[in-house]
Amino acid sequence: MSSPSSLAPASGADGRLSRDGGAQPPSRGGGQTSRRRSPGSSSARTRARLAELAFLAPALVYLVLFFGYPVVKNVMMGFQEYTTKTFFTGEAPWVGLDNYTEVISSALFSKALLNTVLFTGGSILGQFVLGLAIAVFFRRSFPLNNVLRALLLLPWLVPLIASAAVWRWILDTDYGALNRFLGALPFVDGNPAWLTSTSLALIAVIGVNIWLGIPFNATILYGGLQEIPEELYEAGALDGATGWRAFRHITWPLLRPVVTVVLVLGVVYTLKVLDIILGLTSGGPANSTQTLATYSYFTSFKEFDFGQGAALGNVLVLLSLLFAVVYLRLNRKAVDE
Repeated sequence: MSSPSSLAPASGADGRLSRDGGAQPPSRGGGQTSRRRSPGSSSARTRARLAELAFLAPALVYLVLFFGYPVVKNVMMGFQEYTTKTFFTGEAPWVGLDNYTEVISSALFSKALLNTVLFTGGSILGQFVLGLAIAVFFRRSFPLNNVLRALLLLPWLVPLIASAAVWRWILDTDYGALNRFLGALPFVDGNPAWLTSTSLALIAVIGVNIWLGIPFNATILYGGLQEIPEELYEAGALDGATGWRAFRHITWPLLRPVVTVVLVLGVVYTLKVLDIILGLTSGGPANSTQTLATYSYFTSFKEFDFGQGAALGNVLVLLSLLFAVVYLRLNRKAVDE
């Protein structure tokens, strides 16, 4: 005979019985009390978080010291009378907007600004068009494709000062390789003064900068072209979209995000080009190749007026930010439409 205790239905952890005599699972409230976090788990999470911050700390310190501090210091110097005297006395009187007023009202500022616009616009147009053409050319398969693409990077790898020295020899009026080549042609009369003529110097500097920037544009655009599936061109060919039509309706729309990156980075980089101009013309002749970057350099390190030089540098930063914001906004609007 069974005992009364063996005949009693089994009860759950909270004492409630199921209809079939089995125990019901514990209530949600009781489970929460049994699954409370232990102090050890919270401390482990804290240690993991501290470890993450420890790995990020070197990068943050580097950014603050080598990027944040120079930017803030340059902005402050633009509002101070910062000269060589400051290095001895430590005094840099606050002058407000006087530095900006003086550099903007100077006769050289308008010429440097115009040269900066022409230099940047001409360089970006030439670099992008030629870089895109080369990228499209290398997209097809042919012998020595990889070798030629590797050689294309050579201008990008050579130091800019070395490139400027080589091009200065090439463009020399009397002994340059370019004028010797042109002199052998029957329809060329005389030796163009590429670097000493006020009408040709800026064109020559733009041409050299285009040569330097083509590898960057071609490499980035070629990478973007590689991401476009071949199936789209095959499907487009069935509808008659080949050649220019395929480029217009397939290649260009899918390449636009890469184009945005190339143009924004290209403009920001070209606005601050300094060494190639210094190596070729030093801003001459008669300031015909003087840009805001070279103007800032000469003001700071030739006239030793670091306050006005910093003000010119801040103007360059504002121009870069203005272009980036306007272009990205217009590009986003075009994509949305």
